[in-house]
Amino acid sequence: MASRAMAARTALRMLMVLAACALPLGAAQAQDRDRVGHGGPRFSHPMPPPPPGHRPPPRGQWYDGAYGHSHYYPVTGWRVHTLPPRVAWVPWRGVRYGYWGGVWYAPHGSAWVVARPPVGIVIADLPAFRTVVTLGGVSYFYANGIYYREHGGGGYEVVPSPVITSTDASTGRTFVYPKNGQSAEQQASDEYECHRWAVSQTGFDPSAAATGQGSGPSARADYARAQNACLEGRGYTVR
Repeated sequence: MASRAMAARTALRMLMVLAACALPLGAAQAQDRDRVGHGGPRFSHPMPPPPPGHRPPPRGQWYDGAYGHSHYYPVTGWRVHTLPPRVAWVPWRGVRYGYWGGVWYAPHGSAWVVARPPVGIVIADLPAFRTVVTLGGVSYFYANGIYYREHGGGGYEVVPSPVITSTDASTGRTFVYPKNGQSAEQQASDEYECHRWAVSQTGFDPSAAATGQGSGPSARADYARAQNACLEGRGYTVR
């Protein structure tokens, strides 16, 4: 009887130890499920809302309405385990990116995450629903908050946003930093909205500059200052 009681106590202690070890693991798994959701992360910053009359985007997607593009895309950071079967592979500085339907993917462990492409990367083709935009007399192709131009060697090259203009043309490219941690989608939406606001305030529109409409250096500088003020008011650093 004594040996049976001792064996029972030993078994009970082992069960208690196993239960104690399982609790942190279960909590960690629950936290991980809560963090990634059904394939994507929890977003600490809201996505840009769709305009009135459009359905709210499904979880993990955003609505890109710039230039009448009117398309839904998965948000940056959304994790997937399987890519579309016809994905195009694009190597770039040691990273093998995937591309399909206007969406870029980057490797993330054993899975993939939706990513923003680096400036300069070239893709062979763009989706048929891309939007053609003319800014400053230059034609761009737009999709998913990203601007492309035809590449001399074929295909389409990712380029910096052409709506971000420096007050001094001699300073070259202007950089916009999301100091409040805004998402890439929110930044793309804010850049477009600030472009529209700057046009309304100054009367200068880069898309009409090629025709000579208000295309003097003073008009361009006014547009750039208005745009920068708008971006800084929305929580960005512009340099």
